[in-house]
Amino acid sequence: MKAEFYQILSRQVEALLSSEDDLIAGMANFSALINDNLENLNWAGFYILKNDQLVLGPFQGKVACTRIPLGKGVCGTAAANNDTIRVADVHQFDGHIACDSASNSEIVIPVRQDNRIIAVLDIDSPMLDRFDQDDQIGLELLVKQFEKCLFG
Repeated sequence: MKAEFYQILSRQVEALLSSEDDLIAGMANFSALINDNLENLNWAGFYILKNDQLVLGPFQGKVACTRIPLGKGVCGTAAANNDTIRVADVHQFDGHIACDSASNSEIVIPVRQDNRIIAVLDIDSPMLDRFDQDDQIGLELLVKQFEKCLFG
């Protein structure tokens, strides 16, 4: 069921971004698509890697942390490790950065161009354990579609 849902979203990403070459515009519409289609979210957006730190990019949600050092919090750790991190309870994540106290679970997926990280997609939920393995696989598929559309 979730696999089909994410396949449909992947086609929507392709339709939305296949003729887009501006990273910020693509990130803005991608985060809006995620926010509009996934349930139980309170934040969806990007942090862009600049000078060894993550800087807030386009997002949907409440005011957010502006800068995150590499290796700090879920976003910084995902970027430093070059890997997706799925956290069932952010309050149990050592070094969690609480930008929104309503967030209880989180998934962060690296965005790559030419095999190097340029950003991370960060999605938060007020629910504990909101993201499962199927969500991770589906969201990684969407990020790959995003990369394909914007970077070729």
